Amino acid sequence: MSTDVFNPEERLWQQYICLACGLIYDEELGDPDSGLAPGTRFEDIPDDWECPLCGVTKTDFELLEAQVVTAAAPVGAVSNNRPGIVVVGGGIAGWSVVEAIRSLDGETPITMVSACSANRYHKPELSVALSRGLQTEALIKETAVDAACRLGVRLLSETFVVGISATRRELRTTRGTLTYSHLVLAQGARPALPDELPASLCWRVNDLAGWSGLQQQLAIGPQQVAIVGAGMVGCELAEDLTRAGHRVTLLDRQPLPLTGLIPPEAGEALQDSLAAQGVIYRPSSQIADVCAENGRKQIRLESGETLEVDQVIAATGLKTDSRLARQAGLAFNAGIVVDENMRSSDAFIYGLGDCISLDGQPCRFIEPIQHQARAVAAAVLGREPSSYQHKMPVIRLKTRALPLVLHGVPQPDGHWEISHKSDDSMIMQQRMGEEVVATLNIGQPRHSRAA
Repeated sequence: MSTDVFNPEERLWQQYICLACGLIYDEELGDPDSGLAPGTRFEDIPDDWECPLCGVTKTDFELLEAQVVTAAAPVGAVSNNRPGIVVVGGGIAGWSVVEAIRSLDGETPITMVSACSANRYHKPELSVALSRGLQTEALIKETAVDAACRLGVRLLSETFVVGISATRRELRTTRGTLTYSHLVLAQGARPALPDELPASLCWRVNDLAGWSGLQQQLAIGPQQVAIVGAGMVGCELAEDLTRAGHRVTLLDRQPLPLTGLIPPEAGEALQDSLAAQGVIYRPSSQIADVCAENGRKQIRLESGETLEVDQVIAATGLKTDSRLARQAGLAFNAGIVVDENMRSSDAFIYGLGDCISLDGQPCRFIEPIQHQARAVAAAVLGREPSSYQHKMPVIRLKTRALPLVLHGVPQPDGHWEISHKSDDSMIMQQRMGEEVVATLNIGQPRHSRAA
């Protein structure tokens, strides 16, 4: 009989992924900002601990296991000897589908084509990173080269796609032409800039490169920043930059933040919360143009007023570039049209993430991507179908002073009513007749806050 005594400290450190937003909790690193010291095992985390990004509890996390591959493809030059699966896009969607494929098959050749470096980072962190003093290096969870080696992927980073020939199953890139057995489009969406916001004068925090450039400018010292667009990203950035010591003006065409998504009572509460932190909200503001003068930016409003700031950030939404899809002859409706297997109108081309549309609506949330990736992996490998059943994910606004959590799908003609209200929280429900179609939790009741 063995006399060895199990020492729990000898266990390998494990990682757990938030199913709602994709945040990874690493036992070795802990979560010091939430009071969890490095080395805190997942089972020792209090039940009322909340994800620092989206606010769900530990019950919404699951063990993240690194995939083991049995064969690795080279990282580097293009080769057409073995047509395999080609993934366009090195963001969360692209890497998620590679992980899903490798969980089922370790040998099929995979090539990833990315216009950026394809380093792995958690995009939702960008809107809360400045106040935490994070640097670019700290946001990168795994370099693209390390991920490619681990998963057996031929990586073509800093490579642009020139075109698609669907009939020949060819992808033309700035580094050569690739043939594919299946093509997966995960190229995301790009900022939708109105004409009055010139790209050369406005920051867009839609990827790590854009955030890094802004962070370097703001690191010089406290600055005056104008954020155009009071949607989810705009509100989160306004709070984050204010916490980081900058003076923020938030402009929007609508009278209240998040108009159209939340009821006026919630919009007023959010506006009051931002104002209490020092954010100046300028409602019903229509920008005429932006120009640069003496090293600063001049924002001229249609009212005739001019605002002078150091930096301008555009948070005016996203749009999917239709160029590749239309060139390949794919059905397109506010995004690449896909079916329940994430297959486009071409039998050998799939899509997932920000670049697709479902029933004419773009799908721009983190939560569904893992499910979409599993559906793509099963389909391209000819495995038992894993159909993706879309449902509206829970929407969480990461404003720490006043978090908002929205369940369901609000309707334009629905009736909102307050079902609970206290000093620090409120619950509102929207009804269509007798049916509750949406529930909005505003703030945090004291009893639910992590110790």
